[in-house]
Parts: sequence; structure tokens; C-alpha cells
Amino acid sequence: MATTHLKEEELRESLKRCPEKAIEAAIAFNETRDPDLVPVIVMGIIERFVEPDVRPLLRENDDKARLLEDLGVDSLLMVEIVILVEETLSIHIENEELRTLRTVGDIKAYLDAKIKGLPIPSNKNILKFEEVAAVMPHQPPFLFLQEARINGTTAEGSYHISGNEAFLEGHFKDNPVFPASLMLEALGQLAVLLMLKTSGDAFGGPVKPDSIYFVSCDGVRCHKMCKPQDVLQMKVSLKKVHAPLAQFEGTILCHGSKVAKAEEISLTFELEREPEDSLRS
Repeated sequence: MATTHLKEEELRESLKRCPEKAIEAAIAFNETRDPDLVPVIVMGIIERFVEPDVRPLLRENDDKARLLEDLGVDSLLMVEIVILVEETLSIHIENEELRTLRTVGDIKAYLDAKIKGLPIPSNKNILKFEEVAAVMPHQPPFLFLQEARINGTTAEGSYHISGNEAFLEGHFKDNPVFPASLMLEALGQLAVLLMLKTSGDAFGGPVKPDSIYFVSCDGVRCHKMCKPQDVLQMKVSLKKVHAPLAQFEGTILCHGSKVAKAEEISLTFELEREPEDSLRS
């Protein structure tokens, strides 16, 4: 009993700035190892570290809340969270396992598997920068996608404005603002990636990478400025295809607020042709 009481005191000290329900769940977990208690504990730990204005997302149990874009959890803050989670749950978390965790739901699924000794869920739909650059005709410094996720005929992607982009020196002097035209360019690039990485059935076959070009953009609205250290969180969805045109709609969010919207982005494209030898055979 003395050992249990000591552990309870240690937990209360470690979690002293967490919600009381998270502390009580941690004490109960220490005795029972009940995995159903883990989400309450982890959400409480994250709540301790994030800014007050985003805490309602955690309290609403929103599994779709994104760690960086919605909650402001960058890599350094994630390390602090992981240290406290490891200490509280008496588990070890590999850095490599954290690379695919992008949402609150991802964290819950990961820790549930970790506690139960099950295989760690993989998120194979996430494309890192190297994978994006490998298939895109656009290349740095004119590639405004750092990672993306493809889901059927919808794609989500992000771009972190570092502040080192050369064009920011003149847009504007002493007041760097990411150009609205490049926000639309970023949406168009995400649409290109969707065309190249999704099933060719939607477009009548595999799309030829160097054949995709911008045609038009209608229904554009820009709602706010984005500046260095902001993260553009983009989404495009395929609306219709009538070869050689494909039309998409797209939106950009930053810190959970709408930044820009395009009702119709039109791209022209060609399909890959089979080698002449295979056609003759």
C-alpha cells in the first residue's frame, strides 16, 4: 500500500498541470493497466502543453484534430509530450513510430495498440516530401507541398512557410506575406499529385506527368494572410473529368481558419500511352 501511495503522489506531481480527470485516470491505470483509460490520460497530457484557445478541440474528443495545424504541436513540443506519456504509462515510444502520427485519432490508435501489444497501425497513405518530389513535375524551389495524404479522389497536403523563400524578400518589404497566387499554385500542385498517385480509373488511365497544365481557376476567395511559420493545410477534391480536362475544388486552412477557397481549378492532361511494341503484339 505504501508503494501504491508513493506512486500516486509521483503521478500527481508529474501531472499537476493536467486536468483532474486525467490524473485520476492515470492513478487507476497504474493499478489496472486498463487500456480504456489511456485516451483520457493522453488527451489530458496534450491539453497541458497546448495553448488555451485550442483546448476545446481536445475536450470535444475530436479525433480529426491535427497535431501541428490545429493544436500547434510541433516537433519539440511533441518530445515533451512523449516524455510525460512514457513516464505516466510506463512504456517506451520509438521516434520512428511517431513519424506517421498526424491527428489525435492517430495517437489514440497507436497507444491502444502499444498497450495491448498489438501491431502498430501504419499510415501508408501519407507521402513524405521525398515521395512527393519523386513523382511531381514541380521541383524546389517551386514545390509547395511537403507532405500529402491521398484518399480516393481527395488529397490533403501541407506546406510550412519557413520565411526563407526568396520571393518573400520583395513580398513585401519588411512585411513578408505568402502570395495569394502561390496559394492557388499550391492547390494546383496538390491536384497534380492526386492525378499522378490516385487510381487511373478516375481519369481513364494513368496520367502522363509532363502533360498536366493549368487552364483556369474560378470562384476564388482569399480570407486572410499567411506569414512565415504558418502552415498551409490544403485539400482538393476531384469534381469531374471530361478529357482532356479535370476539374477540382480546393480549400486552404491555417490554424483551423479558412485562408483561401477555389470553387473550380481546371487542369489539362494526357494519358500515358502503351509502348508501340506492346500495341503491335
